[in-house]
Amino acid sequence: MNKEQKATEIASIRERFQTSKAVIFAENKGLKVSEMTELRKKLHGVDAKLQVVKNRLVKRALKEAALEGLDGFFEGPTAIASATTDPVGPAKVLVDFAKDHEALLIKGGMMDKVALSMDKIKALAALPSKEQLYAKLLGCMLNPARGVVNVLAAMPRQLVTVIDAIGKQKTN
Repeated sequence: MNKEQKATEIASIRERFQTSKAVIFAENKGLKVSEMTELRKKLHGVDAKLQVVKNRLVKRALKEAALEGLDGFFEGPTAIASATTDPVGPAKVLVDFAKDHEALLIKGGMMDKVALSMDKIKALAALPSKEQLYAKLLGCMLNPARGVVNVLAAMPRQLVTVIDAIGKQKTN
């Protein structure tokens, strides 16, 4: 890489740090090309990207973006997974993928310009997705309306039951 290409790469990485909701760092030592392709496809499904980066360039990008406390994550071959929409998606994909592939080692990450440890990434992966949270919220919002409908429907139902019982008494 010449200086111009390095500067472009550093700017790209810096922009990625600034625009992403979550960035997760992983060591991809020993992953086969087919496994990396599979991981990229899974990440693409949750609107996230995976990029293998040079540690030296990432450290420069971190310095330019004024992000501190992340230098320790960049030892050995490093891949960066980032998402601009949902921070839970890439965490879930990487944690699940790491369970099946021991060659992928999640080092840590960053969310809202705060460093995340491996434990915090696992906790993030355990959270329900945005769609699941929306469904739960909608269910909570619909429960009172459903209760009102049931109460309003119960009155005519009881009236019909009482009239039917009176009619059966009179015919006997």
